[in-house]
Parts: sequence; C-alpha cells; structure tokens
Amino acid sequence: MSGGDADIARTAALFADPARVRVLTALGDGRSLAASVLASEAGLSAQGTSAHLAKLREAGLVTVERSGRHRFYRLAGPHVGDVLETLARISPVQPVKSLKAGTRAEALRYARTCYDHLAGRLGVALTAALLEHRALVTTDGVPTTERRARDQISKPLATHPYAIGPEAAEVFASLGVDLDAARRRKRQLLRFCLDWSEQRHHLAGALGAELAAAFERLGWIEPRTPGHRAVRLTATGRKELEKRLEIRTL
Repeated sequence: MSGGDADIARTAALFADPARVRVLTALGDGRSLAASVLASEAGLSAQGTSAHLAKLREAGLVTVERSGRHRFYRLAGPHVGDVLETLARISPVQPVKSLKAGTRAEALRYARTCYDHLAGRLGVALTAALLEHRALVTTDGVPTTERRARDQISKPLATHPYAIGPEAAEVFASLGVDLDAARRRKRQLLRFCLDWSEQRHHLAGALGAELAAAFERLGWIEPRTPGHRAVRLTATGRKELEKRLEIRTL
C-alpha cells in the first residue's frame, strides 16, 4: 500500500523542545560530536542528551558513527541544517539579557557557519563579490544576490538563478579552492540559501563547503568556538579579501 501524507506534526514536535533544539544547533556547523561534548554544549545532563539523541536518530535527523569505543553524532545532512536556518528566519529573536548574549547574537549575524558553509554578513558579501568578479553569474537577469520574488522566507532555495562564471577557476584558485576538486564531491556543486539574518543569498553546496574549509585552512577565519557557530574574520582574512575580492565593508 502507498503511504499517506507526510507526518509533519511528528517531525515538528522534535523541534518544539528547547533542549533538542540546542542539541541540533550544536551540530549545526556540520561537526561530529560525542554525546558528552553535546551535553556540555547544550547545557544538558548526559542522560537527557542520550534521550534526545535517541529520538533524533529515530526520526532520521541525526546519524551516529562509531570510532573505537566512542560514538560521534552529526546532522543527517545539509537538509537538516536547512530546517534550522528556515526556522531561524521565521522565529522571533530571543531577548538579549546581558552584554555577553548581545555580543554573541551580533557575532552570529556577522559571520557564522550554516552547516558547513559561511553565512551572515560575511557569507552574503562573499557571494556578492563572487558575482561581481564573474566567478558566478546570474541566469535570471537580476545582477545581485537580493531575494527574488519567488523566494519564500520560510523555505530553503529549491532552485537558484546562478551558474559558474567565466572567471570561476581563476577567482576560486586565488581563494585557495580547487574548482575541479569541488566538482568531484558527491553533492551538488552550486546551492544557495536565503540568509536568515541578511535576507540575501549566500553560497552553499560543495563549492560553499570548499570555500569555508579553505578560509579556515589559510587562517582567514578563526576556528569555531565550542557551542557557537560564529566565526571571526581575522586581520589576515580581512586584508586578503580586500585584496582579492575588493570587499571593504566587513
């Protein structure tokens, strides 16, 4: 017999628990973490973390990998990260009750990881610069990364108006990215998200992941701090982006 409608309520209920959302958010940058690390980052007990992970695994939202005696958990794929970003776009901002919380919120909006690629003002500025330098081109006649009329704020971009541009190989090479290697990855090369804080497009997919990895390898962004998706653009990174992509507004 064929199945009925998707059980949206059952999946939505998993995101309705604040503790489970903290677990998913801790995994939102694409890392694989042990349950003990997740417990620390989410502020939960070991028993509580295990219970939440069991429910998330059953629903197919996280996967587990064994390494010796240890188990490492990660999001089941970028589509789960998309759900987190989508919910962030339509959710009210949590009230800032301290200077520390305000600084953290601003850091997330400035530069963060969205699963395994860069988002926030940094991610949006990078995508716009790639377009200006013809590493990317638009296919719909709109020469910017602005939100299109068909883009629904509550959904990831199912389709996008971008293609690889004539200067792609040279521009990406200058940023430490091997375009051919990105093409060989077993995932979609070009993918885009509607950034929840900037309401403009940022580069995702295999190419976005390669770009973020290159920036970290070159020391242009600081390594992620535990429990926080914000990344910091280093002085070297700022200088190189101004030199190579003429980005001066970060």
